Parts: sequence; structure tokens; C-alpha cells
Amino acid sequence: MLPDLSIDGVLIPGLLAVAVAALALSVLTSRLLASLGLYRLFAAWPLVGLSLFVILAELMIRLAPLFEK
Repeated sequence: MLPDLSIDGVLIPGLLAVAVAALALSVLTSRLLASLGLYRLFAAWPLVGLSLFVILAELMIRLAPLFEK
């Protein structure tokens, strides 16, 4: 279970924070793949972007207990 984040008294669900971070990382990874020219190896670019998001979100959720107090 991911704990909620409190920013100046505003509670943000932990899953929302993970989703925003995974989205940012997947955009950066997608741009890196595009700049290296690796996107031409894939038939469906949007599917690759969605897959990156899901993989990064799951990885962050699984690694979250390692970074708790």
C-alpha cells in the first residue's frame, strides 16, 4: 500500500504521485528512444509508449517499500 503524500496540508494519493512520475519518466525514455532512432524498430509507437508507462509504474510500485523509512 502506497502512503499518501502531504504537501502543505493537501493530501495526494500515493498512486497518483507514482503515475505522474512514471508518465514523466516514460516521456523522457520515449524521447531518448526517438533520438537514438530506435523507434523505427517498432510497428506501433503509441503501444510502446503505453508499455513504457505501465512497466515504469509497476517498477516504481514494487520498489517503493525499499525507500520507506
